[in-house]
Amino acid sequence: MVMDQEKKIRRIDSATDKSRAREKDSERLKVEENVFDVPTLKILYTLSNKGIIKALGGAISTGKEANVFYAEGPDKELAIKIYRIASSTFKAMDAYIMKDPRFTNIRNNKRDIIFAWTRKELQNLKRAKSAGVRVPEPVLAEKNILIMEFMGEKEVPYPLLKNTHLEDDEAKLIFDTVVEYMRLLHKKANLVHADLSEYNILIDPNNLTPIFIDMGQSVTLEHPNAREFLYRDVQNILRFFSRYGIKDKPEELFTKIQAE
Repeated sequence: MVMDQEKKIRRIDSATDKSRAREKDSERLKVEENVFDVPTLKILYTLSNKGIIKALGGAISTGKEANVFYAEGPDKELAIKIYRIASSTFKAMDAYIMKDPRFTNIRNNKRDIIFAWTRKELQNLKRAKSAGVRVPEPVLAEKNILIMEFMGEKEVPYPLLKNTHLEDDEAKLIFDTVVEYMRLLHKKANLVHADLSEYNILIDPNNLTPIFIDMGQSVTLEHPNAREFLYRDVQNILRFFSRYGIKDKPEELFTKIQAE
């Protein structure tokens, strides 16, 4: 019985074999060790058994706390974000979640914080999308796994803002949209991204629309550090776009985003 269960659990992992064949063995084993532990594989198998995931593909990105994988859903492409429990430095999450009024009852241990962080990112994506900000459409969160819309084409994700070649007029168009998204987050979603930069914005090459990603750390305006986080976001955005001749002052943009 145990062997049968283990075989079933490993089926979801074996779906990545084709894409993994292109990776070095050492890199593949490192990913497996840090991400695909037995509890995570059990969740993935359950999601597959429910028809939420049809096939799991290769890694899209590898971050400090999580890895994102491409997947096929029943009717659309998906991105599966898996927060690493064993190797994550959950203390970095502390400032963003322990003071969030939505998560005041979280126990101060790694597993509970990561599970809450995953739920928090799902909620933040829902709020942002409802406010009119373009983000990956959230699907569900289950423990340390977040499933959302894949932002890309033919299994290739859209490029990050930092990797997108832009003319000055294109950069100005994107900058204006980013600022509007920051305003919508603040006024309609009651959120501050809190880690906004060229590393957390994708660009749809079809229409140059920015897409905000990585919203696990985003906080509500009731968070005691919300204004500090917003000002830091403003500085990051102005720093990047200054290379395209955009010279707005941080204090003025900070005020504009918060204006009625």
